[in-house]
Amino acid sequence: MTLKMHTPNLVDNNITKLAKLFPNCITETAKTDDSGNVMTDKNGKILYELGVDFEILKQELSHTVIDGSKERYRLDWVGKREAIVTANSPIAKTLRPCRSESVDFDTTQNLFIEGDNLEALKILQESYLGKIKMIYIDPPYNTGNDFIYNDDFAEDTQEFFERSGQVDEEGNRLIANTESNGRFHSDWLSMMYSRLKLARNLLADDGVIFISIDDNEQANLKKICDEVFGMGNFISSFIWEKRTNRENRKQVSYRHDNILCFCKDSNIFSLFQLPMTEKALANYKNPDDDIRGLWKSDPATAQAGHATQSQFYDLIAPNGKVHKLESGRCWLYTKEVMDKHIQDNKIWFGKDGNGVPRVKTYLNSKERGLTPETIMFSDVNKTNEIAKNELKNLFKGLSLFDTPKPYQLIKNLLLMSSQENDIILDFFAGSSTTAHAVMQLNAEDGGKRKFIMVQIPEATDEKSEAYKAGFANIADISKERIRRARAKIKADNQDKDLSHLDTGFRVLKIDTTNMRDVYYYPHEYTQEMLVDLIDNIKPDRTAEDLLFQFLLDIGVSLSLPIVSIEINNHPVYQVGNDENLIVASMDYIDTAMVNEIVKLKPHKFVTSERAIVNDSDKTNIKERFKQLSSQTEVWFI
Repeated sequence: MTLKMHTPNLVDNNITKLAKLFPNCITETAKTDDSGNVMTDKNGKILYELGVDFEILKQELSHTVIDGSKERYRLDWVGKREAIVTANSPIAKTLRPCRSESVDFDTTQNLFIEGDNLEALKILQESYLGKIKMIYIDPPYNTGNDFIYNDDFAEDTQEFFERSGQVDEEGNRLIANTESNGRFHSDWLSMMYSRLKLARNLLADDGVIFISIDDNEQANLKKICDEVFGMGNFISSFIWEKRTNRENRKQVSYRHDNILCFCKDSNIFSLFQLPMTEKALANYKNPDDDIRGLWKSDPATAQAGHATQSQFYDLIAPNGKVHKLESGRCWLYTKEVMDKHIQDNKIWFGKDGNGVPRVKTYLNSKERGLTPETIMFSDVNKTNEIAKNELKNLFKGLSLFDTPKPYQLIKNLLLMSSQENDIILDFFAGSSTTAHAVMQLNAEDGGKRKFIMVQIPEATDEKSEAYKAGFANIADISKERIRRARAKIKADNQDKDLSHLDTGFRVLKIDTTNMRDVYYYPHEYTQEMLVDLIDNIKPDRTAEDLLFQFLLDIGVSLSLPIVSIEINNHPVYQVGNDENLIVASMDYIDTAMVNEIVKLKPHKFVTSERAIVNDSDKTNIKERFKQLSSQTEVWFI
């Protein structure tokens, strides 16, 4: 190892630190000498080094759009800076629980969030920061007929969207992105950029994201992912064989989609091997009755690019035959190691002993699997057509989606990227294929993976089979698919113990804050208005609405178990476990109830201002907890 002979390069260290926080701010810049002259190598080529794009960094730290024009290597489009502002702008939204549409609401650890996925990603920032192991999304491909999200949070009112034409009379915030639109690519890129920036925050340090896309935007998507996740965190662009038949098209019949894969930190992330398939297992045989069991053979040579001198020699087989290396090849092992393997019967020379030497790989040698390949063939990962038919079977013949993804494809992505207790996120849920895949894989391997699905309630076409069947929007189909997949998985596995299997989901709907909107300056208030504002909570909001607002505000998991009990004939919620128990009484609280609640020794207690009968009770409640359960944090909303 060579000594550096200098102190650490603090600038490089700082750039590395910035890259972890803002990878999109790191760019290539021409290297200069002390006089500011551009440096070149001996062949006259410009030397480059990593640098900080301070204009983009300034934009990351500003709520307004900052102009800049300095040239550097990056992808630019109209609206990029607005997309950064959009991603960073706070919103006054919350999640309201919907028990009637949920399954196993109190106990499930799965979530279904209904609403705009940009808002959902913002809402999840505190509760799930750095906790998502795997993200899969299947966004609009921008083919010219897609609907995309139109994001504008400058004025957070429904009236603004209606006035500006961003929603229709039903409140839908999707717009058609047709090729006649002058910002055809820009609008799509802005939509994706802001969402990917927020999604990256949610990924665990060893997390990974998979994004399905076709050739329309694959190149652009790769570039914005290079910015958001960092070029060094690119894993692969998988090719999925989505069809096996030839299309009758004017130019080219497309048989594949791309699945871009980026990780959060390539220094600690690696894909897992896939389980052995029947086809792969068929390669393992034992023609020479080797005592070590079944084996397959692999070449005993490799490309010679990085070989040492000890890997070049003439190999002598047990029958005396001399095997010489082909040009550009080397032996896998040194002569000493190779001779030992030959002696131990670990090198195969064919049945007659005259074959080209090959190395035996044993089936039972440690844990073996299949290294993921860039091409994902349809025999294992299935096709759009198979997925469409499976969905039709689930919905008794209804054709609801033209090109759904097969759950087998997502299941294999899960196998190569997740473990049994990981959280999986899909914020373009569509038909909830990802939820189906998570439940199916858990049923097969005993895992306890959790899913979070996000889907905007995009209206179904009134002429469609879905609408005629009673599905008013895509989110309704998405939820029903999970319910039906749950039933099918249980029916298909009646011989198994599925007591561990969580096939429920907790429906949470994005809505405005639970608190009253205030639009007055202090000098405009009247005495009557102040009396009305004693209760700062909107009248239509329930105790459970307030509970979930609190869970969001303190940044805890939204899938904690919930138990509803009664104390002194008033409803009280217990959330979580003994160590971090949260107790909530949102409708009524007095000192007599506190005397009972403190016996639970909660970590946190929360109540609402409207639950307090007398103003003096607020102080008494705090003092009572201080006396009887000093470790309890007391919150008022």
